Amino acid sequence: MTAPVPADVLSRLKAVLGDGGWSQDPERLAPKLLEWRDRWTGTTPFLALPKTTADVAAVVGVCFEAGVPITTQGGNTGLVGGQIPQGEVLLSTERLRAIRDLDAFDDVIVAEAGVTLAAVHEAAAAERRRFPLGLASEGSATVGGVVSTNAGGTQVLRYGMARNLVLGLEAVLPTGEVWNGLKRLRKDNTGYDLKQLLIGAEGTLGVVTAAALKLVPQMASRAVAFIGVASPADAIKLLTRAKEETGGAVEAFELMGRLGVEFALRNIAGTRDPLAEPHPWYLLAEFSSGEPGSAEAAMERFLAAGLEDGLVRDAVVAQTDAQAKALWAIRETQSPAQKPEGATWKHDVSVPVSQVATFLDRATAAMQAFSPGARIAAFGHVGDGNIHYDVLRPDGGSDAEHSARRDAGSRIVHDLVDSLGGSISAEHGLGAMKTAEALRYKSPVEVAAMRAIRQALDPKRIMNPRVLF
Repeated sequence: MTAPVPADVLSRLKAVLGDGGWSQDPERLAPKLLEWRDRWTGTTPFLALPKTTADVAAVVGVCFEAGVPITTQGGNTGLVGGQIPQGEVLLSTERLRAIRDLDAFDDVIVAEAGVTLAAVHEAAAAERRRFPLGLASEGSATVGGVVSTNAGGTQVLRYGMARNLVLGLEAVLPTGEVWNGLKRLRKDNTGYDLKQLLIGAEGTLGVVTAAALKLVPQMASRAVAFIGVASPADAIKLLTRAKEETGGAVEAFELMGRLGVEFALRNIAGTRDPLAEPHPWYLLAEFSSGEPGSAEAAMERFLAAGLEDGLVRDAVVAQTDAQAKALWAIRETQSPAQKPEGATWKHDVSVPVSQVATFLDRATAAMQAFSPGARIAAFGHVGDGNIHYDVLRPDGGSDAEHSARRDAGSRIVHDLVDSLGGSISAEHGLGAMKTAEALRYKSPVEVAAMRAIRQALDPKRIMNPRVLF
């Protein structure tokens, strides 16, 4: 727990923020102190609600001078606890809500940190453009959070992670100084790329206040299919074929186990099984193209070939946007569908795509040996090797007993991931959950380099002090 914030510092913060720019009301603070899975709860003596970059700079400057720690929070959709304060000043970006510019010629949108991902999508669509990063939490997830955690989502296969989609940043550094790096250049080879240091830094190197984001044209054709397959190995074979069939126009290629689909059918209202018979595994594939009818034709060829050689057991192709949305809902509700099922060990891991099937086979065998009867709900972005591997308590088992074994069980999963050349955090970050554990897998040279960068920019270690190295 962080040391108490001195009263004079609180007074100075209130003065620089003015009326409406701060709160100490327990009811106002409560939703910001609870992680949505109820795993982390926090405390804070002060909620800072800056409305401008200058306000953010003033808050950070006061805290830097006094050596008072800050935790920054966007939409509070993080899954590793990094956004939940433990006594630090909580700086929310919720009032930084302006879209400063949208230029369809440059294919760029400049949005402040508190703008939701959904609002970015809506603004881009109005100009016949899109920002190709989608998350199930896009109604709450904010630009600042997406950038600071290097969010991934469902379209990484084609467009990359957040760091591939950011052209420039504006940020307040830990000293309170403002760095205006809101360039919209595709090429700038003039030294260290400071924006890339801030992307994925989880708020430890400063507060992102605005971002210049790449846009792409809207596609003329789109095809979405829900596919039953026998195994992850068959899914990988189909992925290779899909990329070849479309010439790289695979928008998404998502894998789900049957148990996760059953949870969605049972626990998410309005969900129905798209296929007549159950299958061990499912794919949700989306192709898109700038040529009318091209994506649909490619999907038809892809599925016909898969059915002919037995890799595809059954499939349904969405005929309307509403049907496509319904198919995507099964994938996007995999996590909330687990909540009524009891205690869960969550794993956000990545391995080389060629090792996905091996990981799933070995991990499941290891988990069944370690925790007999445990239920495995595996799903994720098979196209980029990112699997959300969740281990739920056995039916009728004890939540408390299952939770007590979480660390030991996760060690088994993470050791396996490491042995396959993977990462223990694919897209959620390290946060408070995995920072200490990551030291087991990072080399001393890498950790020393990260600490040196942090020390140079934040010598008092006031920014998200419990996160990263």
